[in-house]
Amino acid sequence: MADPCTYWFVEAPGEIQRIEACLSGVAYAPHRHDTYTIGITLSGIQSFTYRGAGRASYPGQIVILHPDEKHDGRAGDDQAFRYRAAYISPADIQEALNGQALPFVEGGVSIDPGLHQAAAALLEDFERPLSRLEYQDALYDLALALQASAGAAVAVKRANREAAAGAREYIEANLSRGFSLEELERATGHCRWQLSRDFRAMFGTSPYRYLSLRRLDLARRMMRDGGAIAEIAHECGFSDQSHFGRVFKQAYGLTPKAWVMGMRRSHDHSRIV
Repeated sequence: MADPCTYWFVEAPGEIQRIEACLSGVAYAPHRHDTYTIGITLSGIQSFTYRGAGRASYPGQIVILHPDEKHDGRAGDDQAFRYRAAYISPADIQEALNGQALPFVEGGVSIDPGLHQAAAALLEDFERPLSRLEYQDALYDLALALQASAGAAVAVKRANREAAAGAREYIEANLSRGFSLEELERATGHCRWQLSRDFRAMFGTSPYRYLSLRRLDLARRMMRDGGAIAEIAHECGFSDQSHFGRVFKQAYGLTPKAWVMGMRRSHDHSRIV
């Protein structure tokens, strides 16, 4: 765990998940997100292991982590590192690219000025929520910048977007209870295994993992309001507090208690370099 003096993070207001954090030492255990992580390192050296290799991002550089890729987080030296990041749904990127393959930026770190400009549009004005139109405009620029940085898009067979979207809507309407692919098949009218493949193509992760991450989103909102962790775990569909704690740490690299403590740390807001 990082020194409490250099261990805090805060979320920006609004519906789009954006954080700023200042951490030192070994900050995050290995974990995965079902979103793109688009970050800008503000100060220090932001180091992490990604796709089997050590990476390092210096101030002003961009961190791009693809959905469902395991990574950790640590300081690159004995100083704290500070960054901002936005977590962007693969479905939003695909919608902006009209269903083309998800862009993959090799290496996880970039100095591409186009990516920096697109990331800054999402992260620079951190004091207020982004309007819907503002986010959509920034999202479009980000999707094109990711595609350009990843190289020419490869022609692939389009996924069944309607079936995958129907499955996502069903999952989001039933977060507190368990269900199977067979139930998703009945709800959408599409073969459950093809639906699973289409869901992964559209949203960058499996239906079950998507359900788990949406439950965690709900749990974090409830924890910010001061609810008891055990009660929140039950209300969000986890079998017990221990299960909730394991899934939470797998997703965010922190225990629920550490996350709540980090949210309470005060800090100032710096401009992006």
